[in-house]
Parts: sequence; C-alpha cells; structure tokens
Amino acid sequence: MIETPFTYITILIFTASILVYIEHKSKSKLFEYLPAIVILYFLVMTLSTLGLWHKTEEINSIYKEFKSNLLPAMIFLMLLQSDIRKILKLGKKILLTFFLASFSISLGFIISFAIFHNYFEPDSWKAFGALSGSWLGGTGNMVAIQGALNLKDSQMGYVLLIDSIDYAIWVMILLSLVPFAKSFNSWVKADGSILDRLSSSLDIEDKKESINFPSLFLMLGLALMVSVISKEIASLLPTTSFLTKSTWIVILATIAGILAGVTPLSSQKSASPLANIILYFIVALIASRANFTELTQAPIYIFAGFTIILTHALIMVIFAKIFKLDLFSLGVASLANIGGVASAPILAGAYHKALIPIGVLMAMMGYVIGTFMGLGVASLLRSISL
Repeated sequence: MIETPFTYITILIFTASILVYIEHKSKSKLFEYLPAIVILYFLVMTLSTLGLWHKTEEINSIYKEFKSNLLPAMIFLMLLQSDIRKILKLGKKILLTFFLASFSISLGFIISFAIFHNYFEPDSWKAFGALSGSWLGGTGNMVAIQGALNLKDSQMGYVLLIDSIDYAIWVMILLSLVPFAKSFNSWVKADGSILDRLSSSLDIEDKKESINFPSLFLMLGLALMVSVISKEIASLLPTTSFLTKSTWIVILATIAGILAGVTPLSSQKSASPLANIILYFIVALIASRANFTELTQAPIYIFAGFTIILTHALIMVIFAKIFKLDLFSLGVASLANIGGVASAPILAGAYHKALIPIGVLMAMMGYVIGTFMGLGVASLLRSISL
C-alpha cells in the first residue's frame, strides 16, 4: 500500500509513460478509438478503486500542489502551438463551417442538459461543462475547465466515459459516410472545387526548430513562470460565484498562450511534447482520486452524450442545406471540435491526403476557442440547473 508522495507520483508517471510508449509502438486499431490518455484514466482509476494508495495528508498535499501549478503551464504550452495567422488562411467558408459546428455542439449541450439534468447528481453542470471543453477543443481544454470549475475528480469518470464511448461511435459514423460525399454534395448543391484550391494554397510546412535541451529547458521554465504570474494576477482580480480565482488563472494562461503563439516562441518544437507530458500527468492525477463505485449513473450520462451528438448532426445538416456546405467540411469541422487533432486529420486524409493540413489547422483552432466557449456553455448549464 502506497503512503509516500514520491512513490505515488512515480507510479502515475510510470503508468502514463508505459501507455504512451505502447500506443506509439503498437499497430493496433484500438488506439484509434481509445487513445492512451483515455485508457490511462480508467487504468489509474482502477488502481485507485483497488486502494493501491492511501489518501494521506502528504499525498493529498502534493496532489493539490502539482495539479494547481501545472495546469496553467500546460494550457500555455498547448496554445503556444496555435498560430492564429495560419488558421485564418483556411478561408471564410471553412471557418464558417467550423464555428457552425461549435455553435451546434454548444446548443446540443444546452438541449440535452435541459432534458436530463433532473436525473443527474448535483453540480452535474460542471461535468458537462468540462465535457464541452473537450468537444469544442480537446482534452487539454477539458482539463482546463475542470480546474476552472473546481469539478470533483470523481465526476470526471462520467466525462471520460461519454468522451470515449460516444466519440468513438461518432468517428466511425463519419468515416463510413466518406463514400457518400458526392451524393451529399449534390443534394445540398455544394461546390467541392473549393477544397482543391484550398489544399493547394495552404502551406503549413513544419519550419519549427528541432527538439533540443536548451529549447526544452526554456519551454519548461517559461511555462512554469506563466503559471506563477497567472496565479499572482488572478489573486488581484474580482471574483463571483462563477468567475472564481481558478477560472481567472485558466483564462490568463489561455490568453498568454494565444499571444505567445504569434511570436517566434511558436517555432519551438519542444512545447508540444512537454505539453503532452504535463497533460498525461494531470489526467493521471485526476484519475487517482476517482473510484468506479461512484459511477452509478453511467447509462444516463452516455445517453445524454448521444443526444448532444444527434442535435449537433441535425443542425449541421440544416446548415449544409442553407449554406451549401460539402460533407468534407462538415465532417472535419465536427471532429475538429469533438475529436481534436487526434481524429480530424484522419477524417481529412480519408477524403484526400492533400487535405490533412486542413484537419490539423481546424483542430488547432478548437484548442484556441475551446476553453472560452466551454466556460460559456458551463455558465448556461449552471443557469438551467438552478
């Protein structure tokens, strides 16, 4: 039984590193639908349920210190990779499709929560707020909102459950629709030639500097300093029942990352792996406080997730008919929100390899807006629950 902080932290990091390595080396399609980060959560949650570690005062203290201080650093590093100038090259119609997808997903959350919220436990709006961060951006946005809303780690099990099961089925549906693109485009009278012109004009050639020790060390020091400064500034800002100090910290770190993304710092390749290391560690920390015995309402949460996706799909089809949007743009915009950079490029590549950069850029845009929109959705869900 683990009772010392160092052993507790070591086990979490070791477990995360092994899973990432297996995913990298494995050719199994399992990881296409269940990424290592999802498996990590439920594996660590299993160890927690089995009582591998005691929640001693020392372990509780180091958990809080690591999670609260590393979260702003991770947000900054994650957004450092998102250069707004490249995203704007996507063109008006692609950007319109992306934001229509974001709007329809947000509306799906509001409708689904309005229908089912009486069946959920108190403060469930925080869980769906965190999920909206994931489905409007990515896992990093989800973790950021979880920290901003002070969502209990036990409730994150529901969030990851919906995020993995509902998301996996939605990915399979969108991939299965690829052969029907021409028929759909003909029905909505969409102009497919715009994609050919866009893919030839986009240039996101990787011009970043290679990963090296000075770069890695600089990114680590800078990210931690952003965390310290964000916490100091947040303590000086006014707070409300929703806009807490934790929320301010997340917002300040997000703004810092977006602004730094248009500077030469965005060329540092070390930011991406370092952000992922911190993200996996934070997810492992969250899972270490959860317990399978607390997931008593899993079916209704999963069904609510499908209601969100169904609402999103129906609204997108209506938008496609009105604005003459092609199936490629609809599908990639949807996955850029719901699946992020892990799946949007895969769907884009299923249409044509030359279109993969569009999937990447749309997913990166989700990172930029996901936290802000997710907090907005959470605020509306909170109003419904009152």
